[in-house]
Amino acid sequence: MTQQQPRRSVAVEFEQVVKAFGPVQVLHGVSFAIEPGRVYGLLGENGAGKSTLMKILAGYESITGGVVRVNGEPQHFVSSRDAEALGIVLIHQEFNLAEDLSVAQNIFLGHEKKKGWLLDDAAMEREAAAALAQVGLQVDPRTKVRRLIVAEKQLVEIAKAVSRHARLLIMDEPTATLTPGETERLFKLIAQLRADGVTVVYISHKLDEVERITDEVIVMRDGRFVTRAPTSELTRHQMANLMVGRELADLYPPRDVVVADAAPAMQVRRFSVPGWAEDASFEVRPGEILGFAGLVGAGRTELFEGLMGLRPASGSVEIQGRPVQLRNPRDAAKHGFTYLSEDRKGKGLHVHLGLRQNLTLMALERYATPWLHPEAERSALAAAVKDYGIRTGDLDARASSLSGGNQQKLALAKVLQPQPKVVVLDEPTRGVDVGAKRDIYFLIQKLAREGLAVIVVSSELMELIGLCHRVAVMRAGRLVSTLDADQLTEEELIAHATGTATSHA
Repeated sequence: MTQQQPRRSVAVEFEQVVKAFGPVQVLHGVSFAIEPGRVYGLLGENGAGKSTLMKILAGYESITGGVVRVNGEPQHFVSSRDAEALGIVLIHQEFNLAEDLSVAQNIFLGHEKKKGWLLDDAAMEREAAAALAQVGLQVDPRTKVRRLIVAEKQLVEIAKAVSRHARLLIMDEPTATLTPGETERLFKLIAQLRADGVTVVYISHKLDEVERITDEVIVMRDGRFVTRAPTSELTRHQMANLMVGRELADLYPPRDVVVADAAPAMQVRRFSVPGWAEDASFEVRPGEILGFAGLVGAGRTELFEGLMGLRPASGSVEIQGRPVQLRNPRDAAKHGFTYLSEDRKGKGLHVHLGLRQNLTLMALERYATPWLHPEAERSALAAAVKDYGIRTGDLDARASSLSGGNQQKLALAKVLQPQPKVVVLDEPTRGVDVGAKRDIYFLIQKLAREGLAVIVVSSELMELIGLCHRVAVMRAGRLVSTLDADQLTEEELIAHATGTATSHA
């Protein structure tokens, strides 16, 4: 028998909510209410307590003190299933998918449909296909999740939540990996949900999105409620200032001049990664910040994974004028070329290891000849904490204890330990707050000023426009154009990325 879904809208009240993990208190008496049928932007820096509060509401974390009321009744959810029974569903920032199961199996995991004693696979695949269509993802529901790219996994998470018939839907950084087109479809879905009376809590560091789709903004800082206001009454600049608790200066550093006739730090000619990138040629000079734009699936990440020796590839590469063969990341690092993955927790860091072990992993020869020197590692970590602004109260902590922005700074420090001449930063500010973004932008500028050639792969067009000297645009595996700083606009980048540009750069 099909489970009856709740039909009325959900109202929530937090009253003096406290959450502690052991001796560390992360929520300090948070109180505010969420009215039904509205879209809320929940803002705050990494570590502000937003996600923790929403995990309590969705049944993933227990409450330490205070009360959570749903439709006027106090609730103490034991699990997410309890919350889902009242129509409350959370879409996690970090994917909560079983890689070896199919898309349909993931969507119905824990909510399987049965025909008698057996699973009704046909019904689940049929309903999964309808949920996927609703979010604009065209994949076979029988496809294994491990075969999907990051953006497709994000859409599966959204489809899974939609299929649960949520009445209060919490979205934690849902567009971090989506293309502009996919983001537009998501916004249309949110508008439809709102029209159907669904309450949406939208957690995002993309203030332009918050400004566009929310009715009201709620701001948290350091585990405390700060303020709430109608979105129409706040500018993005005011939102950012409320999040960081101070006047936030210009987000992007001034763009330095690159010596036009300087010899390239890296030249790539006719480089191909079968199935992903074809015949790509580009160069980057010392002190230059070169951006790479394109839609998801354009081949940007795969091109650089090929250059790093992580994928089969062909073509020629020169670093500082010398031809090199890069068979693996170790070869690349020895030749002065390093890469920061877009998947911070999956490929960028070993989050269950300590900070110093993560920092020195790519330069162990310096710290382990003829044996490991923990004190040298510790000194390097102390210097990195200072130089990169990594906020941690304990140098012996695990990487998992850091906020997203500080994990990203640690990952950046890690790929710079081999002292490269060229560094590729793939989605360097994905999922980090506006204060940490500004820190990372100024760190990137500092690297360029020190003579590094920096390549930034990003899906955030304003990030590329504000930061880069030139931007290369890829479409369907080909590098189709390279735009100088004075040509950079969102419209121009989108036109080249989608093949609608009337001019060629």
